[in-house]
Amino acid sequence: MNDVSVAQRRSSDVLLPPGEGGAKRRMRAVSLSRLAIHTTLVLACAVYLVPLLVMLLTSFKTPDDIRSGNLLSIPDVFTLIGWVKAWDGVGGYFWNSVKITIPAVLISTLLGALNGYVLAMWRFRGSQLFFGLLLFGCFLPFQVILLPASFTLGQLGLANTTEGLVLVHVVYGLAFTTLFFRNFYVSIPEALVRAARLDGAGFFTIFGRILLPMSVPIIMVCLIWQFTQIWNDFLFGVVFASGDTQPITVALNNLVNTSTGAKEYNVDMAAAMIAGLPTLLVYILAGKYFLRGLTAGSVKG
Repeated sequence: MNDVSVAQRRSSDVLLPPGEGGAKRRMRAVSLSRLAIHTTLVLACAVYLVPLLVMLLTSFKTPDDIRSGNLLSIPDVFTLIGWVKAWDGVGGYFWNSVKITIPAVLISTLLGALNGYVLAMWRFRGSQLFFGLLLFGCFLPFQVILLPASFTLGQLGLANTTEGLVLVHVVYGLAFTTLFFRNFYVSIPEALVRAARLDGAGFFTIFGRILLPMSVPIIMVCLIWQFTQIWNDFLFGVVFASGDTQPITVALNNLVNTSTGAKEYNVDMAAAMIAGLPTLLVYILAGKYFLRGLTAGSVKG
């Protein structure tokens, strides 16, 4: 019997192609690793999406429905009353945020592109020191610049105005946009700029006709970065604006913390959704360009 079993094992080894057993084990290991990765990704998505789902469902519920159900229950009756009340409370401040964010994003992106262009292609004595000091601005916390910015806005007559808040966001974001554009332009061959100079192209001609059309990926990065930072800002809005000039983040805080009468959670959730929708839409529509733009200048030449 032992001789027969040994012969059977030997015959089975002969019938198996070489390396098939190892290949099957590797495929099984790859399948398990992919299952672990996918499970982790699903759990991570749930962590981020469940609060959003709770907010969305609650915003369409009535107060009675909120008190009688649980967080993830479907509304018995879908109603927009929470959204209407939320818009009445924060709608004007929503447009304040629009008036603050759009000019601040565009100006800081344009100035960052010019600064990065100069630091990468038109180096001057002390340019590296200047870039180092500018880079240091990326690590300054918001609280450090509150008093200097308040004093400056007061001297300029821009305290508690939309224009003053735009100026603060432009100055603070300039370090980031300059860093992004400078690192992107360093990856562009300098021979391209030298050839343009030999052809008689000037400073702004090279920038506008050669470099700027090549800068679409990094422009998208700066637009998304600045839009997110400025739209979601609360500290600058509550310090440098007051009354009807405040952004929607401050108005949302005031609405949620109002303690008059019964708490209307559907209104609070609807207001939070209104405040968060612009940045959510930006990442859904243009998020794929963000990582692509960050890695566009990672390889020189």
